Amino acid sequence: MGTQLHSFPCLHRIQTMYSEFSAKERKIADYILENPQRLVHSTINQVADQLLVADATVFRFCKRIGFSGFQALKIALAAEAARPGKNMDEAVKDTDNEKAVAIKVFESNIQTLQDTIHTLNQKHLHEAVEWICRAKHIVFYGCGSASVIALDALEKFLQTDLAVTAYTDPHLQLLSAARCTKEDVAVFISHAGADKEMLKLLQAVQKTGAKTIAITQFAKSPLSQKADVPLFTVSQEADFRFSSFSARIVQLSLIDTLYVNVMLRYKDTNEEILQKGKETYTV
Repeated sequence: MGTQLHSFPCLHRIQTMYSEFSAKERKIADYILENPQRLVHSTINQVADQLLVADATVFRFCKRIGFSGFQALKIALAAEAARPGKNMDEAVKDTDNEKAVAIKVFESNIQTLQDTIHTLNQKHLHEAVEWICRAKHIVFYGCGSASVIALDALEKFLQTDLAVTAYTDPHLQLLSAARCTKEDVAVFISHAGADKEMLKLLQAVQKTGAKTIAITQFAKSPLSQKADVPLFTVSQEADFRFSSFSARIVQLSLIDTLYVNVMLRYKDTNEEILQKGKETYTV
């Protein structure tokens, strides 16, 4: 397993690698994801017996996701469970009042931000900022729930001295891809990183020689593996009701991170542009 994925929280590693697992490995993965605490209080023999697999299969699964063995996996799960933020899918109950739900939503978002900053690759972040600063033109691509993230990026980067656009319509995205050059940078925003249209768009952009940056959750997704520089987010919700909540928050935070770094590189020029923008609003 790569060093980037190795730094991810245990449950996120399992979610990220899930599509690559064999049938037996998925049985073990499902067992852990459904109730991590159950595994913490079990022996390797108990888990193997319950899943009707060999002890060695469970041990190999632990190695597969980056742990030295079953005990190391248990320690990691116990440590994650001790954190103040919890998976919102597990925490929210029908009996919770409005304030209790609010607390759990906030805790989930806070935990996602903390997990993401913990796994953020400094080398990749530095490259992304450098490329954006040197680009002749920057284009942000997002579709579905990521559309608002791309538009937020556009609004922020229009306050810099850089040429920037954003596209959320699939047809316009492909048309714009043909206009990219090797001096440009394209930023792709996708939670799962497996959307066929987004992958087709990435391929079209790369044919022009433009540099590509992917903001996505899954380290093993096609988008993150094919883009020049991946920036990973971390969120652990499994329930469809909440799956995009913290993902959206952390995607926005990564856009903010890129924006602030760019603003600091060209502080004087960008402050002048910001001032002109304020004057325009007050006219």
